Amino acid sequence: MRKTRVAVLMGGPSSEHEVSLNTGEKIAEYLDREKFEVFPVKIKKNGRWPITLANLKERADVAFIAMHGEYGEDGQVQSLLETFGIPYTGSGPVASAWAMDKGKAQLIFSENGLAVPEGVVFKKTDSDINWAQVKTWDLPLVVKPTDRGSSVGVSIAKKNEDLVPAIRQAFRHSNTVMIQKYIKGRELACGVLDINGTAVALMPTEIVPKKSDFFDFASKYEVGGSEEITPPDLPREKLKEIQLTALRAHKALGCSGMSRADFILDSSGKLHVLEVNTIPGMTQTSLLPQQAEKMGFGFSRLLEIIIKSALNK
Repeated sequence: MRKTRVAVLMGGPSSEHEVSLNTGEKIAEYLDREKFEVFPVKIKKNGRWPITLANLKERADVAFIAMHGEYGEDGQVQSLLETFGIPYTGSGPVASAWAMDKGKAQLIFSENGLAVPEGVVFKKTDSDINWAQVKTWDLPLVVKPTDRGSSVGVSIAKKNEDLVPAIRQAFRHSNTVMIQKYIKGRELACGVLDINGTAVALMPTEIVPKKSDFFDFASKYEVGGSEEITPPDLPREKLKEIQLTALRAHKALGCSGMSRADFILDSSGKLHVLEVNTIPGMTQTSLLPQQAEKMGFGFSRLLEIIIKSALNK
């Protein structure tokens, strides 16, 4: 029986280029060679591909997208692959773009009855920012680029004098910035995996940052940056609520294949949706594989499920 030919796409013109290479290399390493013929496709930081898409179509049965952040996670590479009729893992162009645009995603979540932190989005080109609403909010405030992943450019303004520098930092990474009310609480994440055509919520994880006040870039990628507890010490009913909310967020955006929703659980027990990642970290120690492991899916099996979902889309 012929092996399925998998092109693992990694790198690309993203602020998360190196993280993507790490993800892609781990995926390529752990794909079962008895079932898959694997070849890596490392896209350079300037966006140059080492292979034409026409040649990729000839060589691969499916593309495993391991590209985080802009270009890889915002619908661009998905649109390219669709143009050439190449099956690929994860969500389509529209769902990817919606999830990457945090302002758009928050609006969609709210319209679907999910709780989200109150926020304001503005662009670099806006001559007049509506500060009236922001000034009514108590500090601290969260400031973030609206279309970047891995908490790149995100900061918490704890004092009035922190706000403008935080906005400037966010604008260094994007042309649009979101300011949100800060919600103190427990940081949680829950993956969703499409298995045989059905979206299934995985076991949630609580993230306890060790190097920062929140789950920022250092907490995510530096050794000892955070403690990750799967499942969290929460009542069974609350775990089920987290799973159901992750499923609702996944479906509200029209995601497919896989996703990971991030939450804050406040002191009153209310669950707030922060964002959905359509291409979450995919090394053995990343959150989604950890959660899948608790559900009985080893890393190689998880990758196989994701590829099967892509081929059956």
